[in-house]
Amino acid sequence: MMNNLPDNKTICCPPFNPESWQDKDLIWENKRFVKTHVRTLFFIPLNFGGVMRMLMKKFQDVGQELPDILCLSEHVSKWKMNIYLPVNNEIPGLEEETFSGNFYSRVYEGNFKDTKKWCIDFEEILKNKNLKIVNLYMWYTTCPKCAKEYGKNYVVLIAKVEKA
Repeated sequence: MMNNLPDNKTICCPPFNPESWQDKDLIWENKRFVKTHVRTLFFIPLNFGGVMRMLMKKFQDVGQELPDILCLSEHVSKWKMNIYLPVNNEIPGLEEETFSGNFYSRVYEGNFKDTKKWCIDFEEILKNKNLKIVNLYMWYTTCPKCAKEYGKNYVVLIAKVEKA
């Protein structure tokens, strides 16, 4: 299902190339995603792994591969996080949503405790570009185990933006 994985039994996430997403203006037109959610406790995911396994099984059941490894997280409260995975075709039993518009991405690296600092920096960069955030998403590019193996914990902030 996931391509480009290293030949290493302890690594389940593909390597991430931060340059591909650093300070990028993106235009998405009807980019299709399936949407589900994860329970959180003060923004900390509780059942992320189980939800991802369920999603991957549904993808496998219909013979669909991920068009890309992008997995967006939208923190909607301290107790809930929406998850969006890109799709090319409908997957029965899963809600679908399309994203259209202008988006901006920036890569951060470090401990998750720095998330607030990253968000402040991200908002300041957009303010300097005369843009405001419509929706904010985070892409945790690897699981904690793989981040430890790679020695880097990359998180991409992606926002749907509009002129301020």
